[in-house]
Amino acid sequence: MLSSAMNLFVVALTVLNTAAAVWLLVWMRKRRGESRRTEDTTGHVWDADLREYNNPLPRWWLWLFVLSVLFAVVYAVLYPTLGNYQGTLGWTQIKQWEQMQAEQEKQARVILAKFANREPEDLAKDEQAVAIGRNLFANHCAACHGSDGRGGSGFPNLTDGDWLWGGEPTLIQTSIAYGRMGVMAPWAEVLGEQGLDDAAAYVMLLSGRKALKGDVAAGQQHFAQFCAACHGADAKGITAIGAPNLTDNIWLHGGSMEAIRYTIANGRQNLMPVQEHLGDTRIRLLAAYVISIGATRVAQLEP
Repeated sequence: MLSSAMNLFVVALTVLNTAAAVWLLVWMRKRRGESRRTEDTTGHVWDADLREYNNPLPRWWLWLFVLSVLFAVVYAVLYPTLGNYQGTLGWTQIKQWEQMQAEQEKQARVILAKFANREPEDLAKDEQAVAIGRNLFANHCAACHGSDGRGGSGFPNLTDGDWLWGGEPTLIQTSIAYGRMGVMAPWAEVLGEQGLDDAAAYVMLLSGRKALKGDVAAGQQHFAQFCAACHGADAKGITAIGAPNLTDNIWLHGGSMEAIRYTIANGRQNLMPVQEHLGDTRIRLLAAYVISIGATRVAQLEP
């Protein structure tokens, strides 16, 4: 809604412009009715004898302007044109958008009906279902997970077979529908600088690599005391709470010594937004597409 001052300004500007157009048309009409006893020119002369005439508009052209003014007046009455005036039809762009959305949803329901109540693993074998799931993924998921589903730093790769919250079809469907919140607590104040190096060195060892600094034995003790509760005594993670597997060399926030140390020191927090508004059938189709692209495990090795 416009403020009172801006509303008056818009109304006055619109009315004055329309009135000016009407005045111009009337003036031009009077000029046409006048008898000219001498040639009417603008006074401009080129090449000694080339003059610019000042003739009135052709009658058909003049009537087009008249019709344009009449159209503007009718339009201003029917539609929101004058400031905060809503128009007699009550049209708004929001209502128009809602009508378009309703029509599209009606058409979509006809297409989606054949996929309703089918399990994601079954839909993953249906080419049409996977194609629809791919389109849904592009619209609702690709902004975070990438157009190919391989994610990026802080956004999970959906093609590598590594699942923070479990890769079973029902769990994937639950993750999409209700979202997930992953939290890694910060340990800098507890471990101190040397303790962070030790813990990071041990985590590097878990995935088959060696760190250039840090005491692995001390890091193992830190892990057992502070980390095993979430990541498990074997460091293979606990999907029920979204704790990652630290032995597979797949890293959500980077697997370098510096990245691991930063994660241990400062913690991490990740959010998968709720998509329940998409409806059950679309969520199943999305889960089917995610299953289809996650069939092949992709190695995510980092130096």
